[in-house]
Amino acid sequence: MNYGKVLIDGDIVAYRSAFATQDLFPKDAEAKADELVDFILEQTVLFPEPDDYIVYLTGKGNFRHEIAKSHEYKGNRKSVEKPVHLYHIRDHLTTKYNAITSEGEEADDLIAIEATRLGPDTVVASIDKDMLQIPCHHFNFGKNEWKTVDEWSGLQFFYNQILTGDRADNIVGLYRVGPVKATKMLSEAKTEQDLWEACVKAYDGDVDRVIENARLLWLRRTEGEIWQPPVNVEDTQ
Repeated sequence: MNYGKVLIDGDIVAYRSAFATQDLFPKDAEAKADELVDFILEQTVLFPEPDDYIVYLTGKGNFRHEIAKSHEYKGNRKSVEKPVHLYHIRDHLTTKYNAITSEGEEADDLIAIEATRLGPDTVVASIDKDMLQIPCHHFNFGKNEWKTVDEWSGLQFFYNQILTGDRADNIVGLYRVGPVKATKMLSEAKTEQDLWEACVKAYDGDVDRVIENARLLWLRRTEGEIWQPPVNVEDTQ
């Protein structure tokens, strides 16, 4: 099968490479990152050229911090110590692979924006489940697994997350609702409006909470986008 451009989650590449080489030298960390990038390209591109892929990194600032009212966005990560060579590898990815660094948003947003622009033949290379809301091909380089997401399954995944939340980012969902239960709660939905209304019902009509979670979880498809409900909010209150 002919795939399109490969969009690589450089944040994951950097973190995994740094974590694996904490007791080694910076050059070893660079080599580990190169090994991981090479593996991704071997699995996704027949004869890789520089124009066949883009590496993305998250920079400073994130609009989600202003949106989060219920709980501090990623507030659970403050005490987590970063791997020793993390910033060195980020510099290496920028120098060697011309990695693009986001400002005011996450690398995930830039990836989603570019994937939307390029179309469904695009490949997103990451291990981050949040990416599965993007309609395109997905290569999980941690599990060496492929998955193709269309518009509807991407929406289903997104609304599923609104119900479950995302512990990794300190986004709190419904109590004792995991992916399986959330899927059952949304199983009768046929349209995005159905998905929205099911979520509002599950949150006992707390529209503000649903919107907050949605805006934190949604990956931008256009620059500066802030997620909006599929219907007039007053119609569901």
